[in-house]
Amino acid sequence: MEVLLICLLILCPVLIQGKSTIEPCSISGPCSALVGYVLPTDLKVSELATRFQVDPFSLLGANGFDPYASGAQTQILPAKSMVKVPIKCSCVDGIRKSVSTMYQANQVDTLQSIAESVFGGLVTWDQLKDANKIADTGIIDVGQSLVIPLPCTCFNGTDDGLPAVYMSYVVRNGDSLISIGKAFGTTVTDLMGVNSLQSSLITAGDILAVPLSACSSSNLNLSSDSDLLVANGSYALTANRCVQCNCGPNEMNLHCVESTLGTSCPSMQCNDSNLLIGDAIEQQTSAGCNVTACLYGGYLNGTIVTNLTNFLQPQCLGKYLGPVYTKPPTSPATTTQNSTIPESPSSAMSPSSHTIGVVKSNPASQPLGSSCPANEPLRWLSLLSIWITGLPYLIHVCAR
Repeated sequence: MEVLLICLLILCPVLIQGKSTIEPCSISGPCSALVGYVLPTDLKVSELATRFQVDPFSLLGANGFDPYASGAQTQILPAKSMVKVPIKCSCVDGIRKSVSTMYQANQVDTLQSIAESVFGGLVTWDQLKDANKIADTGIIDVGQSLVIPLPCTCFNGTDDGLPAVYMSYVVRNGDSLISIGKAFGTTVTDLMGVNSLQSSLITAGDILAVPLSACSSSNLNLSSDSDLLVANGSYALTANRCVQCNCGPNEMNLHCVESTLGTSCPSMQCNDSNLLIGDAIEQQTSAGCNVTACLYGGYLNGTIVTNLTNFLQPQCLGKYLGPVYTKPPTSPATTTQNSTIPESPSSAMSPSSHTIGVVKSNPASQPLGSSCPANEPLRWLSLLSIWITGLPYLIHVCAR
């Protein structure tokens, strides 16, 4: 005789889906953001760019990889390595998210496998269901095009009053706020403040907004590209790839120079000067270093705007030597100081005998997800699939 066990929530095993930081918004303009993505398999740069529908050169730039290296777009990035993927963070339904990535479902795909295996836990199955208005059964068609609502934050492009780009980072087993802070150049206090954390406790699967120090275009007085924000140690290509704007690693002023990656580039010479964008003449005086520089002023109606400027600085820095490129990974690397990257951080929490969201196969009723209100920064917690007498239930909890 089978014994029916009735469990209380505090006693029954539950599937916990990670918390994610939500930024309420009221303006529609997008900002530049990043997602930290752990490759499930070996992928070429071009393949990864296609997965997220981003320019391969933008992907190279976000990671500081040399765009002039032979085969830069076809170099293979190894499985389990983490890369920064640039995305545009929009204001959708009152919260910040990116909805520019699309994915075409394959025969073996389920909403759960797409969320966890393809996109590395950056999105949840119920978010996919809601974003694509999929029925509670979770059935998807082969070839169906799905919107992938990726998490992102902007926070006005600043952190403690300084320029910053925010990266959505999926917490891995073994991570701590200390190790994440050390890996990305921030502090536990900053991470707790940005993510509205009441304690330093984090769990694998949580998605944190990690502020990365950045260079803004405020020092250039741009007539366009006014929102150009580049994370430290990376670069951005603008003006149809004719201009490369570099940030850091030592100087946190955006330094824009001529790029050879563009085609049919307009003139980049400053008026009344032989200087090109990025060039400067320095002269040491008793008052300091007198600098005449040709600065990038933006891209307007197919024309590159240049600004010839003179200023005094404490000492002469010498000729700009260009960016310090990061060597692409050739083997899996850890994302933080003391943690390794599992193949699928959420897979250990997934019940093997049940599938959430299927492709035309054995439809099973799934509960409809709900969303947290977006009237202030919230921590979002979903408790999924509490198995009581074999039936799934879904509970959403919004916690400040």
